[in-house]
Amino acid sequence: MKVIVAVLALCVCAQGAHAAGPDCRAIQTAAERLACYDAASPAKKDKPAAARTDASRAAYKDPFVEEEAQTAAKLKNICRGC
Repeated sequence: MKVIVAVLALCVCAQGAHAAGPDCRAIQTAAERLACYDAASPAKKDKPAAARTDASRAAYKDPFVEEEAQTAAKLKNICRGC
């Protein structure tokens, strides 16, 4: 029983030590600190090609363009110097 508890405690401590990253806050120069943070963070993956562009999809059509054109035409017909 003691062996199981000791192994579990060792596993918990080992995961915490593995998860601890470098102490980038302690670095004084900005360039070295930025390089430390860049090295500590994982690289971003590019989006799949299908998500970037899809030729089969139609271009976006704004539903308010026609309504705005009608409103602008009505406003141009208002007599301002009558």
